[in-house]
Amino acid sequence: MTVRKSIVRGALAIAIIGVAAFWWLTIPARLPAGELPPRSPDLANGQTVFNAGGCASCHATPGQSDRTKLGGGLAIPSPFGTFHVPNISPDPADGIGGWNEADFATAVLKGTSPEGTHYYPAFPYGSYQRARLDDVRDLFGYLKTLPAVAGRAPGHELPFPFNIRRGVGIWKALFLDGKPFTPDPAQSAQWNRGAYLVNGLGHCAECHSPRNFLGGIVAAQRFAGGPNPEGQGFVPNITQKGLADWSDKDIGYFLETGQTPEGDTAGGSMARVIRNTSQLSAEDRAAMAVYLKSLPPVDGPPRPPRTKKE
Repeated sequence: MTVRKSIVRGALAIAIIGVAAFWWLTIPARLPAGELPPRSPDLANGQTVFNAGGCASCHATPGQSDRTKLGGGLAIPSPFGTFHVPNISPDPADGIGGWNEADFATAVLKGTSPEGTHYYPAFPYGSYQRARLDDVRDLFGYLKTLPAVAGRAPGHELPFPFNIRRGVGIWKALFLDGKPFTPDPAQSAQWNRGAYLVNGLGHCAECHSPRNFLGGIVAAQRFAGGPNPEGQGFVPNITQKGLADWSDKDIGYFLETGQTPEGDTAGGSMARVIRNTSQLSAEDRAAMAVYLKSLPPVDGPPRPPRTKKE
């Protein structure tokens, strides 16, 4: 009886320690408001960040043409369930009109809501964590100038255990490092600008990289393409394995027009991306092109045979 009690007590102690460790590891990170000294936003830069970050691609209300009406509602399928993109318009009830700068910066850089819960990484804060704080603050200032849109998106449709938000903290511990972009002094200013846009605001790796079974980017095959995270088609390799025949000008022109050197036109989700990159300056598109041309060739996962529809 004594041995049995000892086993039970030991198991209970292990369970308590395990729960405590899980709770500690999954505490949502926040950015204290005191870290944000007063400043006036640069709205022109905020608009650039808006376009570079592709905010309209996901958050613009489906079924209407105004990319500044950010009422959300887009459904994003994934292997983990269907995510519904939220309203980020300045509407005080249904959007982010009641947020302060710290709330917004915490959401973008840490993936944590104003209520202190984890956002799912369908919101690409794995890349946005590289963004400069001032850029995020300028974006918030710009968003407040856009039309308020009433209405909330439906809740996510996720099966157990993916519907437990607290578990996202484990994902963050595995795949986030919280480090902002650091320029490479050995590279040019243009290259560094392109690296910042591609890896941070542009979050290109989020779609153009294969993922492991936990949904984390496979670091060794970053930018090497893979199955479309939304479940249909295959996202191309954008290292020199896939873009060796493209020049810097080809890439810049594609980011402006969606036209490839072969005369094809970007479709699907990439067409939404082009609507954003086409709004960037020619200098920013050229910087992205220079950086992408510098990526060494990396083999991605094998691509399945193309169907007639593709």
